[in-house]
Parts: sequence; C-alpha cells; structure tokens
Amino acid sequence: MAKAKAGGSRIAELRDEIRRHDQKYYVEAAPEITDLEYDKLMSELKSLEAASGEPIPADSPTQRIGDEPVPHLVSVAHRLPMLSIDNTYSLEELRQYGARTAKLLKDEPIEWVVELKIDGVAASLIYEHGVLTCALTRGNGKVGDDITHTVRTIADVPLRLIAANPPALLEVRGEVYMLNSDLTRLNQQQAEKGLELYKNTRNVTAGTVRLLDARIAAERNLRMFVHGSGYSEGIHAESHSDFLKEIAGYGLPATPLVATFASFEEAVAHCEEIVLKLDGLDFEVDGLVLKVDRFSQRTKLGNTAKSPRWIVAYKWEKYEAETRVNAISLQVGKTGTITPVAELEPVEIAQTTVSRCSLHNFDEIARHDLRVGDTVIVEKAGKIIPHIVRVEKHKRTGRPRKVVEPTTCPVCGGEAGREEGAAAVRCLNVAGCPKQLHGRIKYFAERNSMDIEGLGEKIVEQLIEAGLIQSVPDLYTLQVEAVEKLERMGKRSSEKLVEGIQGSKDRGLGRLLNALSIHLIGLNVGVLLADNFGNMEGLQNATLEDISAIDGVGDKIAESVHNYLHSEIGQDTIARLKEYGVSMQAVKRKTASNALEGKTVVVTGTLEKYSRNEIKDLIQQHGGKASGSVSKKTDYLVAGEEAGSKLKKAQELGVAILSEDDFEKLIGG
Repeated sequence: MAKAKAGGSRIAELRDEIRRHDQKYYVEAAPEITDLEYDKLMSELKSLEAASGEPIPADSPTQRIGDEPVPHLVSVAHRLPMLSIDNTYSLEELRQYGARTAKLLKDEPIEWVVELKIDGVAASLIYEHGVLTCALTRGNGKVGDDITHTVRTIADVPLRLIAANPPALLEVRGEVYMLNSDLTRLNQQQAEKGLELYKNTRNVTAGTVRLLDARIAAERNLRMFVHGSGYSEGIHAESHSDFLKEIAGYGLPATPLVATFASFEEAVAHCEEIVLKLDGLDFEVDGLVLKVDRFSQRTKLGNTAKSPRWIVAYKWEKYEAETRVNAISLQVGKTGTITPVAELEPVEIAQTTVSRCSLHNFDEIARHDLRVGDTVIVEKAGKIIPHIVRVEKHKRTGRPRKVVEPTTCPVCGGEAGREEGAAAVRCLNVAGCPKQLHGRIKYFAERNSMDIEGLGEKIVEQLIEAGLIQSVPDLYTLQVEAVEKLERMGKRSSEKLVEGIQGSKDRGLGRLLNALSIHLIGLNVGVLLADNFGNMEGLQNATLEDISAIDGVGDKIAESVHNYLHSEIGQDTIARLKEYGVSMQAVKRKTASNALEGKTVVVTGTLEKYSRNEIKDLIQQHGGKASGSVSKKTDYLVAGEEAGSKLKKAQELGVAILSEDDFEKLIGG
C-alpha cells in the first residue's frame, strides 16, 4: 500500500512538473530543460501510469493524443453565439467606425485595444473547474463541431489551468494556427511521399482541426492564441486588457503584441505604424482588430444581427508570388548593423516589380533555413513592404549555399559580432568603417539632426574619399579651399556648405544627441535627455540609474546612452565638438503662447520649413494638441506638398486648411 501511495505521489509530481515545463516552453518561450530531459519525464510518467492500474485522467499530459480516431464530429450548440466581426479595408472606413462608436457612447471616454488578426481557424475552449472539457469550431456561429480530440494535441493549450482556484466555468475563444516554418516542414514530407502540397497555413489548419484521427493532427504541430471570452462564471476582469492578463496567469496563450490606447485616433496611428513591423513574424496575420476595452461599455453597445458593435477588423489584402533567391547581399548602417538582403529573381507583386527584400537579421535566415538558390514565397501585405513568408524546401535542387553569419565587416574587413542578447550583428570597427562614417555624417546633416543644407550623400562620399573627413567632428575643420576641389563644387557652393556647417553649431543638445547616431536614440529621446540634464556635462556625470529613471527612457536606451558617453569614441567626439564650438546646452523652450489653446491640429504632406517633430513641438508650445488623424474634432490641418487622404477628409468635414505661412501667422511667427 505504501509503495502504491509513493507511486501515486510521484505521478502527481510528474504531471505538475510536465505542465509547468509545457507552460515555460509553449507559452512563455523560456524553456528550462532540454528536449531529452523532457522526454525522460514523459516516459517515466507513462510507465508509472501504466503500472498503477488506475484510470488515467483526461488532463494528464500523457493524454494529449488519443489512441483511436473518433467515429465522426458531433455538433454542439454554443452557449453564447460566436458572431463574426465587421471588416474594414481602409483607414477612412476605420475612422468612420470609430465616429459611430463615439456617438453611441456619447461623452464617455473610450479606451481601445489593438490586437493582431491571426489568419487561422476560430475555436472555443471550455474549462470546467480548470479542466479542458470541450473545444468547438465556430461553425455557423450558433452550432459548432466538437474538435476536443484534435485541440488536445495542441501543446500550448493547457489540459488543466495552472490556478489554485480556477473559474467554475471558463470559455475562451481564439485562433488555431500553424507556423510558416511548420508548413515548410509539412510540405517537405508531402513532397517526399508524392502527395499534394498544402497551399497555405490557414487551409491546412482548417483541415487538421476537423480530422477524425488526432494522431495525424499531433504530427502537424498546431498552435493557438486566445483573444476573447464566451460564457464564463467566475472571471474577475472588468476589461479586455485585464482579461488577457488573467488568462495568461492561468497558463493560456494570450494573443501577443496587444496595445491599449486612450483614444481612437491613437489606436489608428498605431495601426499605421505596426503594419510596417509585422514581417518578422512566423505566423500569418491578415489584419488588426480594434476592441472597446471595458466590458460595461461593450454591454451598452450590444450587437447587430451578425456582429458585435464593440469590435472591428482592419484587414488588408495579401499579394504573394513565388521567386528565387539569387544572392544574399549585406548592408552596413550608420550604427554598424549588418543587414542581410535577399537579391531576388525579379517578380511582379501588386503591380510592382520586387527584386530584393530585407531579411532584418541572421536569426530570420536561420528560422527560415534560407539558402542562396532557394525558391521562396514573397508577400506584400496591403501593398506595403515585401517580405519572405517561407522557403519552399521541397523544391530544393543541387546544393543550395548556406548563409554564414559574418565575423568580419563586408565593407572594412573589421571584426563583426553581436552584443549579448542582441539580434543584430554589428561591425565593431566604429571609428574606422567608411560605411558607418558615411551613414553617421549623412544622418548628422539631416533636418532633425544638425540641419546642414547641401551636405548630401554624394558630397559626403567625396569628402570621405578625399580624406577630408574621418570623423563627425572633422566637418567643423573643413576649409572652402579644400572643398572646392571636389567634383562639381565651385567656390560659391563650397562657401555655402562651410557656412551651413558652421551655422549648425547652435542647434542645441537635444538635436546633437540625435545627430550622433547613438544606438536607440532619436530626436524625442534626445530632447528628453537635454531637458532633464540641461547640458552635456550633466548628462556625462549622470549614472545609469539617473538616466533610466527618466520617464520615457527605458533601461536599454539608458544603457546605450551611458555606454556611448563613456566610450573612447564617444568621449573623443564630444570633446572635439565642444572644442570646435558646438553647443552642448539644452535649447530653452520658447515662451508658449495660447494661440492654439484647446485646438487640435493635424499635419499632412511634405513640409518645406519644418520636420514633423519640429512642427509638432511648435503646436504643443502654443497650447495645441498634435493629432495624427482628421476627425470632426480637428480644428486645423496644416497641408504641405502631396497631401493625400487627410486633406480630402478635412475638406469634406469643413476643417480649416492652413499652409505653412498661414500656420506661422496663426502662432505669431
């Protein structure tokens, strides 16, 4: 009897340990043991369960894969309907939705949540007292198919919630999906067997969750993200953002990259930004979802016959084509980052010819197992930036060449490597790499930096090739006589360039910090640091803790600034710039007027006199609010050249349109 008790104790211990490791590996992406060690734990549990003679509970980790196929799928009614979501395909339609929602919740502040719209298959999971008892497809919204047997094979779906007191009943809803890398592997297997290939991850996911044989489903390595709730009893959250935190605490895979905003305009601006940053994901995203955060406001809004009024999808069309990787070239940026670029066999996608696309870093190449000569699928989501979705490994012929992470810079031959924990490979020859110098000088001269007119890319190249500049401070030593010897540089143009360089000395500390190409530092952070420390000496004397304590400056930014200021090249650069008379003081803010007090101002198009940051700063100095989108609450639109949809919308709404001159008159400039 004592032996049986000991065995039972070990079984319970193993089940808890394996569940914890599943959470670490699949949900937190922070494994603590090797695959071999995990397999040993699972093997021991299987042996003890078999020897115990006791019935094995459905939530045991050994029960993820059923022994026999189910005879057929059973239809089950949803306790609450799984309604569809209204779709929009333009920012204008999205803003119209936001305006309608604001009317329905008149005079109420509304917080918005923005999430990824995963391109997979909708599913509902039901937990009773913490144990997974049922999983259903959306079906027709009222009735779905019971797919519990296949969902149980999804490793990031817990069979038992990790909570001491789980809700009595918890229904969560989300998206079952497949990684592009897993589709690549699956199609390789299909090709080896002479079977038909799968076209995309969504189709194979839809077919897999409905398989009768769970053993086949287990081989396909499906995943799931949870993004919503159904009928539940005992949850504590009163908002969606809190709900996602609550379910993550139960061990459920909450949907990633979620952002919350205090206004719809901010949420829309986020949509415009994040769409440019999604091409590094290994799963398919076909849009974004915007949701009212608070559950009480959702109840007020209610539903239409087909869709909830508190949610909308901003979708984009996908355009893709198959092509070949002819070569991988390497680009070196101003901070030394070495970026691999795929040189493609030219292919037309969405009415444009695509011949190259960035691979971001060497981890992405490793994730795809991309090789020169490979056939790849290239996608442009929403006609924006092309990226490689997956490698068609089953089409490999011969010996495609592997891409080796460089240990030397392709430009200067200096040492290259990664900082600890960093994804980027960098040329470490900061002072001697001509490509880095070119990038730093060019950036130093830009409008948001030191605003040096005439110091364009070609002139920078000539100055470096002629040996006239070997560092940023060398700019302030240039003489007209030396510059006018360069190609196409006469006496007058040389004088103007040197005058422009000398005239840039009083731009102030904030813009100087931006201009120095310090990793992770832009104009906003530069101004923030300048405002807090007043001058370069104050910043140099600050500790790492002093810098990171500033609201808006994270630990990584603080470390980057501190490292630069105390590096040999940083100290030398600052000392020489100071010697040549470059201002190291924060620019005193102009006395703010009330010319724009209570006014909302939007800027669009290309401006001649100001950068976006400069005019935004001016709007705020004069009491106004700078917004990124036009609405009925917009008071003024400052329109530059090539103003597009924002100008049209402002005209339709009767918003006052200002030129740059009009804007200056308004603020008394």
